[in-house]
Amino acid sequence: MENKKEQVESHQSVVVMRHGDRIDNFEPLWVTTTDRPWDPPLVEKGRVRAFCTGRKLRTYLGFPIHRVFVSPFIRCVQTASEVVSALCAVDDDPNATISDEVSIDASKIKVSVEYGLCEMLNREAIRNDYAPRDGNFGFNISEIEAALPAGTVDHSVERVYKELPEWEETVAGARSRYEQIIKALADKYPSENLLLVTHGEGVGVAVSAFLKGATVYEVDYCAFAELRRPISNKEQAKTAGDFEVLTNPGQTGIGYLPGSTTNDDKVENVQTEPLSQTWSK
Repeated sequence: MENKKEQVESHQSVVVMRHGDRIDNFEPLWVTTTDRPWDPPLVEKGRVRAFCTGRKLRTYLGFPIHRVFVSPFIRCVQTASEVVSALCAVDDDPNATISDEVSIDASKIKVSVEYGLCEMLNREAIRNDYAPRDGNFGFNISEIEAALPAGTVDHSVERVYKELPEWEETVAGARSRYEQIIKALADKYPSENLLLVTHGEGVGVAVSAFLKGATVYEVDYCAFAELRRPISNKEQAKTAGDFEVLTNPGQTGIGYLPGSTTNDDKVENVQTEPLSQTWSK
């Protein structure tokens, strides 16, 4: 009888991370000075937090990140830029706190923009008077890619979501999208470990969708969830198992209640209110 354990050749890891500190939470008048109030950039503190989190991932994870996928919102793009620079740093100066202070080996990681990782496109996450009236969020992919570290962008990648969801998607619809995009990207690259840079709700879903009974109540800036699943190679085809959540409550900036994991528990107690009602996304 064939030993099923012998079929498992490796594991795939997926890290789902929230962006850093956004400017409108620190400078409330910023929204009056911009044509894009729905797309705030990071403050300097957010860039530093993202870079330092990237350095933490480099030493904490114990495995390499091969690909990074990022929401098109500028706060996520800037976060990804800092994290990738930390992950790819050459002779990393321990005193460096931002990407401008290091040189990188751009061949280590490939980065792509993925619409499916975008913010919830509804008034729970974006104030209705801040959203574009015509529903066009005006993302220019060439400009976004230019903001990522030179040489890291993989232009050959075909996006899973060809365009943004329509305004106004439901909270349930957005949560379903986050779960679907995590699975879709992992299935597309089963031999690679991925980092997905997204928004607070997406990180919450990374826990609640793959840990039965979990209730997520907090996701800090640059918090991340680590998922892992077995990859089997049978008859020259890769088969993936189910994801498990390796991140413990409070360990990496995510607050959640694990809930019950017994077979008798028939209720999947995911968060019932959007996380944006607890903190700004």
